[in-house]
Amino acid sequence: MSEDDLYRRAEKRVDEKIGFYRHLYSFIGVNAILFIINLISNFLSHSNEWWFYWITIFWGIGLFFHFLKTFVFTERLEDNRDKMIEKEMEKMKK
Repeated sequence: MSEDDLYRRAEKRVDEKIGFYRHLYSFIGVNAILFIINLISNFLSHSNEWWFYWITIFWGIGLFFHFLKTFVFTERLEDNRDKMIEKEMEKMKK
């Protein structure tokens, strides 16, 4: 693998990690705001209805899968991709 290929792969991995961290920061910020809105609305209406956690749960599931894709399955996906490219190149040579 050439130096340029390594650089491109490293750059892609860094971009994926930055994307995950942006997703995480958005998740924390938005859900904190939703919690505060829910808290204030409960206080003003004298109720005890909590709805913010539904958004947190389902968005959290999406964030968990983003984490897995970014940090757990990255190497396997890239290795499989490289093998698939090699097989495709072999087919094209025939």
